[in-house]
Amino acid sequence: MYAADVVTAAAEGGAIGDGRTGANLALGVGLVGVAIGWLALARTADRISSGKARTGAMSAIAAGLAGTVLGVLHLATSSGGPGTGNGLVGAIAAVPLGLSAVVLGRRALTRCHRTEPSGEPNGEPTKRLTG
Repeated sequence: MYAADVVTAAAEGGAIGDGRTGANLALGVGLVGVAIGWLALARTADRISSGKARTGAMSAIAAGLAGTVLGVLHLATSSGGPGTGNGLVGAIAAVPLGLSAVVLGRRALTRCHRTEPSGEPNGEPTKRLTG
């Protein structure tokens, strides 16, 4: 399949799905991203000790971006207005949900960088001798 065929199929709704399918997919991916972001934030606060917070934060950012892109793509390709069964309202809801997953993941990633040990007890990095 050529790239032009893929873009044409996506514009017609064939790649994402007809009606509400694409919007539901975008909502699901965004919701998973938000859940992973909250878990990553809980890991940075030492409330949950399973898994690595940095991995969860990066996963939340990736899922949030994917949900946002899927929502925007469905918005661009859906015909009709709200209430027509094309999933327009679901796609509209998926965009801020995906963006909130990105924000949660970024916040957890920032907290991970703050809590990493720096090498010295007073917080200054260790000096390396060269030569």
